[in-house]
Amino acid sequence: MTSPIEYARANAERFRQDLHALLRIPSVSATPELAGEVRRAGQWLVDEMTRIGFPSVELVETAGHPIVYGEWLTAGADAPTILLYGHYDVQPADRVKDNWDSEPFEPIEKDGKIIARGSTDDKGPVVAHLKAIESIIQTTGALPVNLKVIFEGEEEVSSLHLGAFVSANLDRLKADACLISDTSIYAPDIPSIVYSLRGLVYMELHVQGPKDDLHSGVYGGTVHNPAQALAEIITQLHNPDGSVAVSGFYDEVQPLSDEERAALAKVPWRKADWAMGTGLELPWGEAQYSLRERVGARPTLEINGMASGFYGEGAKTVLPAKAMAKISCRLVADQDPRRIYERVRDFVASITPATVKSEVRLLHTGDAALVDRHSQPVQAAVQAYKAGWGGAEPVFVREGGSIPIVANFQRDLGIPVVLMGFGLDTDGAHGPNEHFHVERYHKGIETIIHFYSAYADLFAAGR
Repeated sequence: MTSPIEYARANAERFRQDLHALLRIPSVSATPELAGEVRRAGQWLVDEMTRIGFPSVELVETAGHPIVYGEWLTAGADAPTILLYGHYDVQPADRVKDNWDSEPFEPIEKDGKIIARGSTDDKGPVVAHLKAIESIIQTTGALPVNLKVIFEGEEEVSSLHLGAFVSANLDRLKADACLISDTSIYAPDIPSIVYSLRGLVYMELHVQGPKDDLHSGVYGGTVHNPAQALAEIITQLHNPDGSVAVSGFYDEVQPLSDEERAALAKVPWRKADWAMGTGLELPWGEAQYSLRERVGARPTLEINGMASGFYGEGAKTVLPAKAMAKISCRLVADQDPRRIYERVRDFVASITPATVKSEVRLLHTGDAALVDRHSQPVQAAVQAYKAGWGGAEPVFVREGGSIPIVANFQRDLGIPVVLMGFGLDTDGAHGPNEHFHVERYHKGIETIIHFYSAYADLFAAGR
């Protein structure tokens, strides 16, 4: 009898081609003109889940992009129920502007990598889950767990409507654990389990000067240039040591214990690895914290973009009327995103020159999350990684990124979450030439197969 692992290996080429098909759909949730493509990607998942045999699957409408929701509840009342989450929307990508080596939405395989926007974040892991489910069903005829599946189309815009969907469907989404594969692993031969995710607050800083753009020869030297004023404000947002200068920014941040710092030190971010991922030689930031601690246990404030005046080809001697910057803060546990926004807003107001006006606008927020490293599903993930990675023991790490809905699942559904990723931090998520290693795509499928079996066994033993 063929096992699920044997089936997955026998169908490896088809499994990759199916992933390619989804990667070709430019499901960029942040671009209104591509709303139809986001929907097309969602429908692709509905069709694929139907083909695999999901008894129930639908495209759920929201005020924004749709949610794919499916159920496979045939394992019985004695088996655990897993809420599987992933997202099918992706970041914007332009070959010329973003300096891609190939077309972002025409996947290619090169040097053992699947190169395309969304390959590692998060279409690759999403399809890996579906292929694991197919492998189990086609060989055993039944899943060892009950499944409830949510694939959303708005994760890259802070899950604008998923929270409302969860709140309105608490009974429908009731489960014993939540499984998410939207994180990364420490190294190709060292899998890792993320137990902390940072929260997020995203803002726009607008600086207004004169009522209209002005002739710089006529008014220059008498008007405080908004672009310059914006730069002056931004340079005051950090202290010389790299810490954030905003008053009260760190008030709720809990210091790292010696025990946790020792645990994090087991998975150091070597300077050589950091340099490879960034193309830089010297790190920046709070020197009293390691690189790993800075990206997982410390909050940040980053300038994501700036715009003002004329920046086209040639010359135009304009004195701009306004300037704008996009700002995000990655937050750690116990920091309230709205309170941080208010502190940034008030601090900017206090340092804005009297010669211009400023406004900080809140765009969206997401809460940080901490995961119980000792929970049953996390221990099942430990077993699954060891099986899928040839005996390698996974390490525990804090993740610098954000998955806002994790806090909703923990708070609203009251279930443990396990974050079981397969890509690497160097896979280029959100950047040019994003890729997913072929080997880790297939290892991910096998690890998921092992997880469902391990969790069903642990759940039964603990009843």
